[in-house]
Amino acid sequence: MSDAAVKPKPAAAEAQQELTDGFHLVIDALKLNGINTIYGVPGIPITDLGRMAQAAGMRVVSFRHEQNAGNAAAIAGFLTKKPGICLTVSAPGFLNGLTALANATTNCFPMILISGSSEREIVDLQQGDYEEMDQLAIARPLCKAAFRVLHAADIGIGVGRAIRAALSGRPGGVYLDLPAKLFSQVMEAEAGARSLVKVVDPAPAQLPAPSAVKRALDVLKSAKRPLIILGKGAAYAQADDAIRALVEKSGVPFLQMSMAKGLLPDTHPQSAGAARSTVLKDADVVMLVGARLNWLLSHGKGKTWGEPGSKTFIQIDIEPKEMDSNVAIVAPLVGDIGSCVSALLEAMGSKWPAPPAEWMSAVNARKEENIAKMAPRLMKNTAPMDFHSALGALRSIVKERPDAILVNEGANTLDLARGVIDMYKPRKRLDVGTWGVMGVGMGFAIAAAVETGNRVLAVEGDSAFGFC
Repeated sequence: MSDAAVKPKPAAAEAQQELTDGFHLVIDALKLNGINTIYGVPGIPITDLGRMAQAAGMRVVSFRHEQNAGNAAAIAGFLTKKPGICLTVSAPGFLNGLTALANATTNCFPMILISGSSEREIVDLQQGDYEEMDQLAIARPLCKAAFRVLHAADIGIGVGRAIRAALSGRPGGVYLDLPAKLFSQVMEAEAGARSLVKVVDPAPAQLPAPSAVKRALDVLKSAKRPLIILGKGAAYAQADDAIRALVEKSGVPFLQMSMAKGLLPDTHPQSAGAARSTVLKDADVVMLVGARLNWLLSHGKGKTWGEPGSKTFIQIDIEPKEMDSNVAIVAPLVGDIGSCVSALLEAMGSKWPAPPAEWMSAVNARKEENIAKMAPRLMKNTAPMDFHSALGALRSIVKERPDAILVNEGANTLDLARGVIDMYKPRKRLDVGTWGVMGVGMGFAIAAAVETGNRVLAVEGDSAFGFC
């Protein structure tokens, strides 16, 4: 018998290595980072990515238009503090998702737009590939960061960088370009698993300087007519208990911007929502918590704010460049909202002085006057309904179901509902935000239901609904 006849055959495991491909590496990279939901519109070259993601246990929510899918991903990011994922095809699908990506960046919602794309060697020579477009160049000015992955071994890095960019500092939108060839690239499964990146601490706490905390409290304590304004950045921070403690310990009247409504109930005794015009005009010291002095607050000047130079501003924001953007900020507090509010609370001590009684009495008197004026209009049961009778009914529904999420967009529908419908819990009111863009409602409503499991009430103006 020859030696060849008795030579052992190689084990099957040695003869054939287990392989993976670009599709599975994208899915594994997302799942490794706790991302389990994708919003999008299927089509070439990402159809199989969606199908395989479902097979891997991910939730894939398909839409009929990428803009709605992008809006859903954006608001998912706001609600969860994890990047919402929007998946689109190349060129036209990518372009349809861009409005949502830009809107997410403007509103500071963490979102990642992942789009398939044509092959680089054809696009760069403009040789007329299927849906040819230099998508990375188009996306760059509209988002926080934009990345392209060309090799399967870099998928983990690409996804990891996109996640960190979306969440770090001031959150926002990120574009991730995945050419069609990438998905079919194959590598050893073990090497593929090693190439994945689990992002550690993408949004670390940023503590304010102790001197900045002292300066802010000195300014607030000196106020004769103080006011606190809470913005949607405060709602995103999910530092709800600390924010409420700061407001109540200070005793200062507060206004909540529309998507901050519910951080404290609109019925809270310190709420100045029903006296908005009065407190903006008459306050002498204003503390902004996660709110920007943009057009929604008349840029901090003009007749809305009373006499020129009559206001002193304290501002809490994670972005240093936001300070002094429209008016001088006398006491800037740069850091994440949770850390800044906690530092203020600790430094306030146990004997913080209450605001002057004269100021509180003036605010309460104007509140009661305005509420009394509005009450009869909300109680009317006219046929056909007008705005106030319809919103009065919805106001009662939200009061009975404070965990329900209210999505609101339109013109008159938005403006009136914002003032009429009281909110009682944080992140329960979602609307058009900083840009005032219409057509976000259905995407927001679907994502709110998917991400929270709560009931959702969408109050839409007819023009806004036409864009959905």
